[in-house]
Amino acid sequence: MDSSGNSLPSAPDAVKRKVCYFYDPEVGNYYYGQGHPMKPHRIRMTHALLAHYGLLQHMQVHKPFPARDRDLCRFHADDYVAFLRSITPETQQDHLRQLKRFNVGEDCPVFDGLYSFCQTYAGGSVGGAVKLNHDQCDIAVNWAGGLHHAKKCEASGFCYVNDIVLAILELLKQHERVLYVDIDIHHGDGVEEAFYTTDRVMTVSFHKFGDYFPGTGDVRDIGYGKGKYYSLNVPLDDGIDDESYHFLFKPIIGKVMEVFRPGAVVLQCGADSLSGDRLGCFNLSIRGHAECVKYMRSFNVPLLLLGGGGYTIRNVARCWCYETGVALGIEVDDKMPEHEYYEYFGPDYTLHVAPSNMENKNSRHLLEEIQSKLLENLSKLQHAPSVQFQERPPDSDLGEADEDHDNGDETWDPDSDMDVDVERGLVPSKVKKEIVEPLLNDLDDQRRSGDHLRGSDTAVAETCMKALDISSQKADEDNVKVEHNTVNDLTKERGQKC
Repeated sequence: MDSSGNSLPSAPDAVKRKVCYFYDPEVGNYYYGQGHPMKPHRIRMTHALLAHYGLLQHMQVHKPFPARDRDLCRFHADDYVAFLRSITPETQQDHLRQLKRFNVGEDCPVFDGLYSFCQTYAGGSVGGAVKLNHDQCDIAVNWAGGLHHAKKCEASGFCYVNDIVLAILELLKQHERVLYVDIDIHHGDGVEEAFYTTDRVMTVSFHKFGDYFPGTGDVRDIGYGKGKYYSLNVPLDDGIDDESYHFLFKPIIGKVMEVFRPGAVVLQCGADSLSGDRLGCFNLSIRGHAECVKYMRSFNVPLLLLGGGGYTIRNVARCWCYETGVALGIEVDDKMPEHEYYEYFGPDYTLHVAPSNMENKNSRHLLEEIQSKLLENLSKLQHAPSVQFQERPPDSDLGEADEDHDNGDETWDPDSDMDVDVERGLVPSKVKKEIVEPLLNDLDDQRRSGDHLRGSDTAVAETCMKALDISSQKADEDNVKVEHNTVNDLTKERGQKC
């Protein structure tokens, strides 16, 4: 096990990194339903930009191996996974009690191919973690992942399976400490909840706080037990711009890297924090958003980049294309090349869009108070907590199953079936393909609700310890020696549904 933490020297931005990129051509075919703001089609649009900007040839391109039931059950409850596997639009009316129990049906609808969709995006994130663990790349990218709201036994906020937690659990097999950073506009509640009582994972979330989904992420929510001060929340108000955002992001993350010294970093790059997002209220430019990626890259620590929110899909594609270039150390042109989705980006047909003139409600005084409080919390941590020596559990075999797309050092082949917009057979025959983005007012934001989780004494989430305490895993891992951590199994005030 790596005990050195951030042992690699910082490197200049121009230094190239070896990047693995995970993409399944069928991911863009999944369809949440008419008027729903979450559109997997944005992943296909991003891929098209990467292809036509010539970025694919600079990366290893892998088709993710679908996550299996037992992979998902490393975090999620068995009965919840079984429900996701079996439920269909045709049978959902026969399972109303389970739909309510697992919070599926409204924000998280049942749609054709739901389970295959979960297997695909989770497989990409865990596959990226495996590649990082084996030193087969410096940065792994899965823009289909980053669904940070999913809980152990319930869907939430358009998220069904928490691929981030699964990827972190994989990284913990190789690294003593893993840092999770979330720049989505919504609080990364599902990931924070999973690791709230451990000091092996630090979670840092920058998010809109107040009357806004999911209603959690107060600056006073800091972790519990061994995890006290290992959860950092940065609550922000409407209209935050690049300068204000970086005023908090860089000093806080810089101190986190110094004190926590993670062996690997997971960065959730939710694009709903961009200016002009359909559900968002921040005012970040694409360059400002990408500056966070650039800053994390500069520490030269194994880095997993994931997607997340983002509901003005033309801007999501712009953002994640540009950030892929940042990961590679390649500055891409603002003038967009013609491609199959070119009409989405008119009338300017450029990669970057100007922020709006909306009011920034984050005063300098407020920002200084938040920065001071969080730096004070970080000063209370012991530097780089150690972990008792343990034999490492077996690696997942995700990402090693498809020889056509997983060829070691080979880069993308333009003649392969990983083409930009593959129209071969859809995973479930009834999956609908969505091409046109609905008008911005198709659906009111139904996500700005939720009980306010506040205070570590009364609202400590259940922690998934199936990797930190791997004694509960399957028979093929029975001989693994592990340390046993005590889990503080407290629940939210609203009560766990599982």
